[in-house]
Amino acid sequence: MTSIRRAALTAALALVLPLPIVAAAPAFASAPTSSAAAPASVGAAVSLPRPTGPYAVGRQVLHLVDRNRQDPWVPSAGARQLMVSMYYPARAGSGTPAPYMTTEEARLFLEAKAPNAGLSPEALASVATWARTDARPAEGRFPLVLLSPGFTFPRAVFTGIAEDLSSRGYVVALIDHPYESSGVTLPDGRTLPCAICDQPPEGGPAAIAESRAKDASFLIDRLTSDDSPWKYARLIDRRRIGMAGHSIGGDAAATTMAADSRVRAGVNMDGTFFAPVPATGLGGRPFLLLGAGFDEAPGMDPSWDKAWSRLDGWKRRLTVAGAQHGTFSDLMLIARAVGLPDKPGAIDPERGVAITRTYLGAFFDLQLKGKPQPLLDGPSPDQPEVTVQLP
Repeated sequence: MTSIRRAALTAALALVLPLPIVAAAPAFASAPTSSAAAPASVGAAVSLPRPTGPYAVGRQVLHLVDRNRQDPWVPSAGARQLMVSMYYPARAGSGTPAPYMTTEEARLFLEAKAPNAGLSPEALASVATWARTDARPAEGRFPLVLLSPGFTFPRAVFTGIAEDLSSRGYVVALIDHPYESSGVTLPDGRTLPCAICDQPPEGGPAAIAESRAKDASFLIDRLTSDDSPWKYARLIDRRRIGMAGHSIGGDAAATTMAADSRVRAGVNMDGTFFAPVPATGLGGRPFLLLGAGFDEAPGMDPSWDKAWSRLDGWKRRLTVAGAQHGTFSDLMLIARAVGLPDKPGAIDPERGVAITRTYLGAFFDLQLKGKPQPLLDGPSPDQPEVTVQLP
C-alpha cells in the first residue's frame, strides 16, 4: 500500500510540476460574495476554490517551541519547534492577503519532488488563497480542528481544506512538523529542510505518527492555556476539539486520540495505520476513514481492515471512486489549473476537493456541533462516487 501511494504521488507530481503555473488562466476564482473577500492573489494565475461556508477566513502564523522536548529527528537543533497556520472565522473586508507559502519552501518542495521541472518557486509560492492575514475575527466561540499533512508535504498544500473548514465555523490549526516536510520557514528566515525524507527514522513510520501525536498534544496545551500565545485563542471552544490528517497525518490523528482524550473526533484521509489503533479502541470516540479509490478499498490495506475492527465508537469508512492520494490536497487542482491531463479514470480534481470538503464538514458538524448529517448514514445520490461502509 505504501509503495502504491508513493508511486501514485510521484506520478501526480511529475504531471503537476513540469509546466509554469503562471502560464495558466485562473481556474477557481470567482466573484466574491458578501461573506468572503476576493481571493488573496499575490500575482498568481492559480487560485484555490472558494470556501463554501458563510464566514470570511482569517489567518495568523504561530511559531511554538516545546522546551520540554528535544527535536526527535535532529537532536542538535535543540527544543522541538512547530510552525502552525491558524485559520479562523473572520469578518469580511479586513486583513491583508495571506501568501500560500514562502519562496524557499516552494524551492525545496520542487527540488525534492521534481528537481528538473524548471518551475519557478515564485510561481508556486504565489498560488492565490482566500484567507486574509490578521483579519478581524468573527464573534463567538468555535470548535478547534487540528490538521496534520502527509509525510514530506508542507502544510501549505492543505490550505484549501483549512480555509473551507474555517469558513464553516471552525478554528483550524494547520501544522508543519519540522524536518518531516520538504521545508518549513521559521520566523528568523531560516528554512529547515527534511531530515528523514530519504532515510526513515528508527522505529519507521510509526515513530513519525507517535511524534506527531506529541506535537498535537503540545499544540492543544498551548492553544487552550490561559497564557496562550495565539492572539485570538478566545475563539476556541476547549470542549470541542477534533483532528484530521492526510496519509501519515491521518495515522497521527488516531494516535493522538489514543493518547489525548481532549480530541473528541478524528479523520484519516488515505493514510496507512503504521501505528495501529489500540486493541482497546479509542474510548468510544468517533472516527472517519476517507480513502482514495485508486489505492484504498476494503481488503486493499490490511491496516485499515484492522483499524475498522478496533474502532469502538461511531465510525464510517468512505471510498471515493477515482480519487488519488493527492486528491485530498491542493496538488490535483494545481495540475488542472495548468492544463495538464487527468490520469485515466481519475476523479475531476475540483469534484474530488468538493467531496473532501463536504464529508469533512459533515463529520465535524455532526461530532463537534451536534448537527444531524443524514449524508453520513449511507449512499447519497448527490455523491455517487462515494461508497459508504457502515458498522
